[in-house]
Amino acid sequence: MFEHKSEQEAREEILELVKEYCDTFHNQKKPYEEGDRISYASRVYDHEEMVNLVDSSLEFWLTSGRYTNEFEKKFAKYLNVRFCSLVNSGSSANLLAFMTLTSPLLKERQIRRGDEVITVAAGFPTTVNPMIQYGAVPVFVDVTIPQYNIDVTMLEAARSEKTKAVMIAHTLGNPYDLSSVKAFCDKYNLWLVEDNCDALGTKYTIDGEERFTGTIGDIGTSSFYPPHHMTMGEGGAVYTSNSLLNKIIRSLRDWGRDCVCPSGTDNLCGHRFDRQYGQLPVGYDHKYVYSHFGYNLKTTDMQASIGCAQLDKFPSFVERRRHNFDRLSKGLSEVSDKLILPEACPNSKPSWFGFLLTCKEGVDRNQVVSYVESKGVQTRMLFAGNLTKHPCFDQMREAGEGFRIVGELKNTDRIMEDTFWVGVYPGMSDEMIDYMAKVIKEAVRQ
Repeated sequence: MFEHKSEQEAREEILELVKEYCDTFHNQKKPYEEGDRISYASRVYDHEEMVNLVDSSLEFWLTSGRYTNEFEKKFAKYLNVRFCSLVNSGSSANLLAFMTLTSPLLKERQIRRGDEVITVAAGFPTTVNPMIQYGAVPVFVDVTIPQYNIDVTMLEAARSEKTKAVMIAHTLGNPYDLSSVKAFCDKYNLWLVEDNCDALGTKYTIDGEERFTGTIGDIGTSSFYPPHHMTMGEGGAVYTSNSLLNKIIRSLRDWGRDCVCPSGTDNLCGHRFDRQYGQLPVGYDHKYVYSHFGYNLKTTDMQASIGCAQLDKFPSFVERRRHNFDRLSKGLSEVSDKLILPEACPNSKPSWFGFLLTCKEGVDRNQVVSYVESKGVQTRMLFAGNLTKHPCFDQMREAGEGFRIVGELKNTDRIMEDTFWVGVYPGMSDEMIDYMAKVIKEAVRQ
C-alpha cells in the first residue's frame, strides 16, 4: 500500500483516514431523548485529538517528547505562568507539589516531618495523602455552605508554630477566598498550594487583577482525567512562576536527578564530567547525580498530543460549563426552599465542574439521589465528604495522632450527610440540563 510513497506521504494518508474514521464512528451521536442516561461528566473531543494521538504513536517515541514540550509551553502561556511540568495524573501533581516543599533547597522554609499543613476534610483524598505519607500533619478546618470552601475565619486558630503551608482544593470550580488565604500565607511566610484539579479556567480578581486560579499561590496543580475540564485520559500538571520551585519540581518528577537535560539529550550545561557532587568522585556523570529522593511521574507523548488538541478547544468548554450551570441554577430556583443552591465566591468567575446541592431539613438525600438516579441522571457525593471518617484514618483516630481538627467540622459533616452533585460538562445540551432540573424538582417534592 505504501511501497511507492515517502514516509511523510504515508503518514498523511494514515492521518486522513483516522480523521474520516473518527468523524464516521465517534462523532455521530444520536440526539438526546428524554430519559437517556446523563453522566455527570464525559469526554468532549473530535478528530483533532485522535489524529494527534495516532500521529504521536507513529513516531513511536512513547515517553515525553515534542508534544509534551508543546503542551507545557502552551499551557503555561494560557495560564500566564513561567513554568509547567506535565505529569501522569492529578494525584501525582499533588504529590509532586507537596514534596517540592520538602526539598532541602528551601532551607528554613522546608517542610519537615511533624510540620503542619492547613487543609480541609471535605474534598478528594489525594490533596491530603502526600502530607500523611511524608509524615507532615494535616490540620483540618471546616468549610462554609453554599460555597463549600474553607472557612477563612478559622485560619488563625488553625495556625501553630509548626505551620509551614496551606494546601487546599478549589471545590468543583468554585474558588476559595483567595484574598484572605493569600494574605494569611503572606503574613506568616507560609507556602500556598492551589489544588486546581476541579477548577481549571476559573478566574479570581485579587489586588485589582483578574487571574486564573492555580496561579495565585506558589504552586498550582491540574488533572486531565476524563471527567475533568479537559482530558488526556490520564495526566496532570504542576505549575509555578518561581524558578527555584520549578527546579525542584523537575528534579522530583524525573527520578530526583540533578541534571536538567531533557530525555534523549546530553550535556546541555557543558559540565557533565567535570563537577563534584555530594561525596561522589569528581567528574561523576551528572546525568546520574541525584539531589532529591524523586520519582518517575512523567506522562507519555501520546497523552500530551491529546492535550494539545484539547487545549485549543478549552476556552469554549469553560463557557459552556458556565452556561449549563446558569441554566440549571435558574431551573432549580423554585425549589430553593428544599435545596441549598451553590453560590460563587465573591470576586470570582468560576469554571464550574459540577452543581452542588444540599438538602434542607425534611428532605432526605438518599431518597432524592435514589430517585434522580432511577430517572437516568448520574450523581456524585462531594468525594470523601469528611475524609477523617474514612477507614484509612482508623489507626490515626485510635492513636489520637497524625492529624488535627480545629473546632468542629459541622458543615463538613453536613455535606457528608446531605449533599450531592450533578454535572454541567460541556457535552450537555439544554435539553439535558432541563431534564435534570425536572427530575431533581420531582425528587424533592415527593
